[in-house]
Amino acid sequence: MDWNNLFTSLEGRINRAKFWVGNLVLYVIVAVSVGLTSSLVDDSSATTAFVISYVVSFAIIFLAGLAVQVKRWHDRGKSGWWVLIAFIPIIGPLWVLIETGFLPGTPGTNEYGPDPLEQS
Repeated sequence: MDWNNLFTSLEGRINRAKFWVGNLVLYVIVAVSVGLTSSLVDDSSATTAFVISYVVSFAIIFLAGLAVQVKRWHDRGKSGWWVLIAFIPIIGPLWVLIETGFLPGTPGTNEYGPDPLEQS
């Protein structure tokens, strides 16, 4: 698996397995980061470092998660702009979960690239 491409590129397609693995890796990174940062901050002088650490971590995780989700929308044959549907309250996140996490991608090549299941 090309981890760099998975987390940094907005082009191409990924299957459901890579989508779930990518998200699991990101959640583990967030949990470890929050745990380490929380344990290291014990006085007010470290508050600035704590805030900067959180902002940087959030930006990295956000961009990596965006790359994973865009590639999954591409596998479904849809534009990456579909990530914005998550902003619709209640229905949006549920739609994203079902469509990107559980429904299969379009078979064969589509406008975003070859079928990731055929590239094995």
